[in-house]
Amino acid sequence: MPWGAYDGATIRLSQSKGKRRVVIPVAAELRAVLDATKRRATVICVTSRGTRWTGDGFSASFRKACEAAGIEGLTFHDLRGTAVTRLAVAGCTEAEIATITGHSLKTVGAMLDQHYLSRSVGMAESAIAKLEKHRSGTAGVNRPVNRSDDQGPG
Repeated sequence: MPWGAYDGATIRLSQSKGKRRVVIPVAAELRAVLDATKRRATVICVTSRGTRWTGDGFSASFRKACEAAGIEGLTFHDLRGTAVTRLAVAGCTEAEIATITGHSLKTVGAMLDQHYLSRSVGMAESAIAKLEKHRSGTAGVNRPVNRSDDQGPG
């Protein structure tokens, strides 16, 4: 990704696979890193020699980093799915997620349904917390009517 895609507040790019244009607001933590990074090339991510990554070189380095961290079965492309999950757990709608990731609404829904949310304890806990909050806020609504107080017509 070229430095020109980052304007200090957003990253604007066209995806290589789907050709979708996405505008991603940059979170504070990433903004701090990007703003502090010395621009050694026209692209943001460069090798230790300051050159562009090749696809094979990046894959090999990512794989080595995963091995060093003890992570198995993860590819770089899995990170996008992780972003989908984290956004959903944070309460984002499928439309909001699709806007950031460039997926279609259908794909976001399928990803969440088939692969990610079924394993999210946090999402399950959030659902129960919402249920309990709803019940405590509406406790009087569902109480049975006490007929002994009903005096009927006059």
